[in-house]
Amino acid sequence: GMPLTSLGRCQLIVLTLVEGRRTRLKPPPFIWHRPTVAAEAAAILAEVVPEDGRILAGGQSLLPAMALRVARPGHLVDINAVAEFATLSVQNGTLRIGATVRHNAFQRPVAPGPLGALLSEVVRHIAHWPIRTRGTFGGSLCHAEPASEWPLVAAVLGAEITALSTRSARRIGAAAFLRGPLETALAPDELLQSVELPLLPDDARFGFEEVARRVGDFAQAMALVVLRLDAAGRIAGARLGLGGVEVVPRRLPGVEALLNGAAPSPRLLAEAGAAAVTEAEPMEDPAYRRALVRGVVARALGRALGFQPLARAA
Repeated sequence: GMPLTSLGRCQLIVLTLVEGRRTRLKPPPFIWHRPTVAAEAAAILAEVVPEDGRILAGGQSLLPAMALRVARPGHLVDINAVAEFATLSVQNGTLRIGATVRHNAFQRPVAPGPLGALLSEVVRHIAHWPIRTRGTFGGSLCHAEPASEWPLVAAVLGAEITALSTRSARRIGAAAFLRGPLETALAPDELLQSVELPLLPDDARFGFEEVARRVGDFAQAMALVVLRLDAAGRIAGARLGLGGVEVVPRRLPGVEALLNGAAPSPRLLAEAGAAAVTEAEPMEDPAYRRALVRGVVARALGRALGFQPLARAA
């Protein structure tokens, strides 16, 4: 039978506007479970997987999909009562982010040095304040929307995701975790337990740039760069990633190779933008997206180095 934490059959009502009228959108009935420890959450998920059981964290993507009946899970495993999932901690050179840590936790630096500042800069671009108060860092990775900001951060910084099931707990690198649009390496009976990001050295510099049609919309293109300057003032350890353009956010090794060892200059911004255009493989609107790529890469690099892009890189 179902565990004692099963709270019965529920029906969610979402109000929306359809042709100017307030309309109720009702998802199909589902059974709600509310575990209080991680092992219990994994056990319930394993039991309800055959009926398309899903994890509920912030619900900012899943619940609208259910209201529109695009998603029809028979069970929701609500992990918001699992205390360990709500924790942020810094230890052994990493920031550990629990599965239900909300976006707005990053409004102020949660880690020392440049990493805390980077996360605080990026979070300002995520949707709107109400969504940031409910949506989660881990949920964004699991949803794997190519135009979301946290998957790009994970890809560029080399995040490690811990996936939990009744079988085991395993660690998955961000590049292997993000498989495609709305697709991850999680098995149906696995849930994201935590995400670890490496702390950045104190002399690391970063730049983030995003283009969206309106504030809060999904990005049409975005770039994140992290780098250092060596004793000679040349770029070292460059990591540059692109999101919102290809099927998954990823680092651009060709552009990184161009940057490493180079002396910072406004001209370098233009060269990096042009190199990114060559390396990118847009999933749609290739001419338009490549124009955006040129601009966001040049501007993100400019933010890291303290230069304005030349006019032709805009």
